[in-house]
Formats: sequence, C-alpha cells, structure tokens
Amino acid sequence: MNIEETVARWQAEEDGVRARLAAAPGVADPSEVSGRTGLEVFEAIFAGELPRPLIGDTLDFVPIHIEAGVAVFQGRPQTKHYNPLGTVHGGWFATLLDSAVGCAVHSTLPAGKAYTTLELKINIVRALTDAVPLVRAEGKLVHAGRQVATAEGRLVGPDGKLYAHASTTCLIFDQPSPVHRGPSRRTDSASSSMEIAHV
Repeated sequence: MNIEETVARWQAEEDGVRARLAAAPGVADPSEVSGRTGLEVFEAIFAGELPRPLIGDTLDFVPIHIEAGVAVFQGRPQTKHYNPLGTVHGGWFATLLDSAVGCAVHSTLPAGKAYTTLELKINIVRALTDAVPLVRAEGKLVHAGRQVATAEGRLVGPDGKLYAHASTTCLIFDQPSPVHRGPSRRTDSASSSMEIAHV
C-alpha cells in the first residue's frame, strides 16, 4: 500500500470514528463512569454515550481504535502546532503519545479503578511539519500490576517513518466515589471533579 492509499484509509477510519462520537466535547460526570471498566468507558465514548474529551479538539487528534492493552490515536500536524523554529512543538508529540500509552493502560482497568501518569519519557527522532498529513500514536501495555502499570508508544507517519517513541509509568488507584454534578455535556471545569484523562 502506498502513502496516498494509507492516508486515504486513515482518513476514512477517522471519518467513521468522528461520525459516532458525541456532537459536543466535554467532561464525563463521575456517575457516568462509575461501575464501568476502562474498556467500557472507551466503548461508551466511541458510541457517543459519553462526551469526547476537549483536548482532542484543542490539538486536532482523535482516538481511532482501543482494545485491551492497545490504543491508537490519530493527529493532523498543523502550523498552529509549530514552535518558533517552524516545526511541530514537542508538546504536541508528547500529548498524542501520552494519550496513546495512558489509554493502553486505562483500557485494562477493572471497574472501580482509575489511573494517572507518574512519568512520561519521550524521544523525538524526526521533525514533523504539516507536510505530513496524518500521524498515528500507537500505545501498547507492557506491564499491569496492582498499583503500577507501564506502556510504550510510537508516533508514525503514513509512510511508516518513526517520528517519536515514548514510555510511561502510571499509578493505579481506587476510583473516588462519584458525586453527581450535573449534565455531562458541559465544557467548563466545574462540571466534574474527574476527567477521562487522556482520550
């Protein structure tokens, strides 16, 4: 498959996902997340039952596929993501990879468990500009323990080139008891005390 065919396939997959996501981004109310496994949370997001997280709209990326221990996100590098040197800022790389590796961990959690990133290590191996139409961050679980989980990720282009790779260590903990605070579709920070951190 050549680059143009890969870009077309990736774009079609993204269009299919976006058609199913909730119309408005927001923060899920804790009561909507409580009692769901990590994978069930993602299934609800993909089905449009839970709001898509705001960060995806801010930085132009979207989850493409999540299964137990694996998460794939797709992003569109744009000039608004550039640093002063005229290439995509390292923070954009880091956010996509943090989402992929974090969600690879989250996808394996049982109901009643939550996580947060303790450490993210990223290596940028190639500059990125808007000449690359799409990139994918692919995260895979390495280890899942009772309190700590690790995962690795790669950011690749449609030609298979590696742009960055990362590893994460996540803390696993009991999910706080939910306190209902109103509709889940609100986009201000007062709507919830707990966000779906990395989608």
